[in-house]
Amino acid sequence: MDGVLSQEEITALLQNGGGDAGAPASANEQVTADECDTIGEIANISMGTAATTLFSLVNHKVDISTPVVSMAKWEDIVSQYERPCVFIRIAYTVGLDGSNLLVLKEQDVKVITDLMMGGDGTNTEDELGELHLSAISEAMNQMMGSAATSLSSMLDKTIDISPPEANLIDLTDSLDEKEIDEFLTGDFIKISFKMEIGDLVDSTIMQLYPISFAKEMCESIKKNMTKDVEENVSPPPAAAPAPQPMPQQQAAQPMMQQPMMQGQPMPMQGQMPMMQGQPMPMPMMQQPVNVQQAQFQSFAGDFNPAIFQKENIDLIMDVPLEVTVELGRTTKSIQEILDFAPGTIIELDKIAGEPIDVLVNGKYVAKGEVVVIEESFGVRITEIIK
Repeated sequence: MDGVLSQEEITALLQNGGGDAGAPASANEQVTADECDTIGEIANISMGTAATTLFSLVNHKVDISTPVVSMAKWEDIVSQYERPCVFIRIAYTVGLDGSNLLVLKEQDVKVITDLMMGGDGTNTEDELGELHLSAISEAMNQMMGSAATSLSSMLDKTIDISPPEANLIDLTDSLDEKEIDEFLTGDFIKISFKMEIGDLVDSTIMQLYPISFAKEMCESIKKNMTKDVEENVSPPPAAAPAPQPMPQQQAAQPMMQQPMMQGQPMPMQGQMPMMQGQPMPMPMMQQPVNVQQAQFQSFAGDFNPAIFQKENIDLIMDVPLEVTVELGRTTKSIQEILDFAPGTIIELDKIAGEPIDVLVNGKYVAKGEVVVIEESFGVRITEIIK
């Protein structure tokens, strides 16, 4: 058994129809077929967004296949997946309560990190170290951050994650049970993706969800869909008002109307034509409008600009400004910057002894010379730039 259950097997387990384990899962651990479909759709959208982010990091085409959702146990992961592998834990801090694991092969991590550092993806001979783990953590932070943004749109609420943690795990000898205790006992949801990065990576990655966390996402999706349906339902049209009875006095009057004689003017556009039996409408009298000339206070007189200027400048005297001292500048190509190493000397465009530049909030305001004040550097202003 490869550990991947078909949809029919999942449905049979959910209906307590049997299985290899013999005993049915508890009610709070069961996942319906509809929930599996919802989880697959969430994973598909999230990983599609993450693939776009990964493309911008490695500058290679990234293809991630449609996810395959199945139930699994920890023994299935240990028996199926390559050892050692990299576990990346993504914890949700806002909007959702829980975490999930992303499992990558060691070789795939080496290729991704080499591409991120400007290589061609073939420098994978070195052992996986802290530099690789730090780089893949940053990549997953951006990827899963963009996936959380997509999830926020689906759930209609803010979703945020903490910085992911990457660890090289042997699956059997170096497990931290405190970190993955929700996966060591019972079933969990495994989502498998096929990932291709150019012609360098053709592999399978896994995302592991605790059942409680997956159900929380499905419940949020269900509530959001219900809310949208309720908002889109229009209220029933208001009943038409009942016709008012005609007053008796008006009904008693004979409704006589002289026929329109030739030469009588027709109703103008915008006027209501006279119907037989209706009295002539009285013209509306417009209320008179009182219009007066606007008057403004004169600015002439005892106005003293110096006084107002001083009061205004005092209002911003305590606003902090950033002062930067620039020793010099230079221009380097990307290749030269990638060749930087401890001990590299960078030649600047300043001559020894030439005054240095003083900038306030990025604006060039003064020149000065470097001095030493006890154990700190300082700048003595020699010229103010107008």
